[in-house]
Amino acid sequence: MKSFFRNVLANIVAIIIIAAVFSLFLIMIITASALSGDQKPNIKNNTVLTLDFKTNIIDSPTEDQEELFAFSDKQKNILIYDMLEAIKKAKTDDKIKGISIETDGIRAGFTQLDDIRSALQDFKKSGKFVYAYGNVVSQSAYYLGSVADQYILNPAGGIDLKGLSTEVLYMKNFADKYGIGIQIIRHGKYKSAVEPFMRDDMSPENKEQLSTLLNDIWSINSNKIATSRKIDSAQFRTVVDSLYGAIPDLSLQNKLADKLMQKSEYDQMLKTKLNLKEKDKLAKVSFTKYINSYSDDDSKKDQQIAVLYASGAIYNGEGYQDIYADNFVKEIKKLTENDKVKAVVLRINSPGGSANASDEILFELQQLKKKKPIIVSFGDYAASGGYYIAMAADKIYSEPNTLTGSIGVFGMIPYFKEIANKNGFTAIPVTTNANSNMYSPINGVTSGGVTILTKSVEQTYKRFVHFVTENRKKSFEQIDEIGGGRVWSGTRAKQIGLVDQLGSLQDAIAFAAQKVKLKEFGVTSYPKKISPFDQIFKNLDEDEISARLIKNKIGAENYKMFDQLTNPKLQEGVMMKMPFEIKIN
Repeated sequence: MKSFFRNVLANIVAIIIIAAVFSLFLIMIITASALSGDQKPNIKNNTVLTLDFKTNIIDSPTEDQEELFAFSDKQKNILIYDMLEAIKKAKTDDKIKGISIETDGIRAGFTQLDDIRSALQDFKKSGKFVYAYGNVVSQSAYYLGSVADQYILNPAGGIDLKGLSTEVLYMKNFADKYGIGIQIIRHGKYKSAVEPFMRDDMSPENKEQLSTLLNDIWSINSNKIATSRKIDSAQFRTVVDSLYGAIPDLSLQNKLADKLMQKSEYDQMLKTKLNLKEKDKLAKVSFTKYINSYSDDDSKKDQQIAVLYASGAIYNGEGYQDIYADNFVKEIKKLTENDKVKAVVLRINSPGGSANASDEILFELQQLKKKKPIIVSFGDYAASGGYYIAMAADKIYSEPNTLTGSIGVFGMIPYFKEIANKNGFTAIPVTTNANSNMYSPINGVTSGGVTILTKSVEQTYKRFVHFVTENRKKSFEQIDEIGGGRVWSGTRAKQIGLVDQLGSLQDAIAFAAQKVKLKEFGVTSYPKKISPFDQIFKNLDEDEISARLIKNKIGAENYKMFDQLTNPKLQEGVMMKMPFEIKIN
């Protein structure tokens, strides 16, 4: 008996010790994180502000997910707003002598790249230099780097300059072959999110909208590259079509690069530019450290412009990443009640999602609008449900390359009757009413269910168009003509009246301040970045752990496709969602 109690006591003591050590470990991590946030780096004279491969540009604080227990030297997330403000500050900072772009690939959307590029062009007006260096350079990184005074390429490197393309995977034949039925209800011939399940080739409408979108974006971007590199348009087309960027010598001959040299030679070139002696050390500072060197807490200021970030797909319920209606409504109500906030800039970077959640968010934004102006700024995507929630705006700013519109709705319901029957499975329902078994994963949707779902889709579409007509001051017929699920570039959206003005997030903030007559103000972000302490408990969630493991194993892009097929939130009710994503690589 004594040995029993001794063993029990030993186990209790061991558990207490382990718990204490774990708690101490957490406290140390959180304390170290807090202390590191308080220490402001000291910027030396003759410093070069450097954009390197560790920099990851994000649109919203909700995208800033730190892996608390990841000790590897990972990428640093920087908000696009902070990035642009840093370039603006560096323009007049005597300690910053120039900017060096040293990234072969950059994780940023095409509207973000546009804004950074414009900021760098403005920076050069100060007389300070912008240089760029690349090894094996992605198209997006070159698009940004081409704005530099000089572009230096590694002698064994290359530039992946090839133009834009996209391809759509069609699955109807696969579904037919294996007996998978898919009931589809949609409004809008351009609402092609469901097209891969309806046919085995691309519809003329989808080909038209994709071709127009790609050409709109490439026309703008290729012209900017050619202009910066002083290449005429015909020659630039030949360079791209011939893939000359892949060969360093051809890149040099065709003006894509100014010089071929190794990285250490490039660093020596920077030292020469700064008039440094051989023994002097080249001072470089990352954007992350530079931002930390001067950042202040704007939340303490008495008059604020709030930037409310709506980034990601739109869902019902609660969640941190993406846009979850319950959480987002709470943020809207905070802004409504915060007397310091004089105006709100709603930054939308969303392809849409749940129609019900989008409607709930729009209603709360309309209540906010009764008290404070709402200026909307579009990022990479403001389509379908993302466009829907913008209908509370006093004014809408869009980037030229924003993908927007997609005014349409759909419902898609898979069922497996044929494959089940082939393998000896039969589902026999017992019901009390005509449509008690409206949907079965085996038998599909009843005829009565199809009828009511069709009415629901049509009603949701009419409600969508109604809010657009009110905000855009157009008739139902006018909006229906440019709706139908079609996606437009920001440039064309301005031409057809879906947005008010082309401009950046900074432009939207400036207009919001002007509207409420503020000259001095702070800019605060909502929702706030989740704290490291909250992340600990958030990461202990079983589904979250599983999702992170899968994402790490198959990659972020592949995980998006996996999530489309397995996430129940993506199949709930009528959807307002953009049919595709386009990414510049």
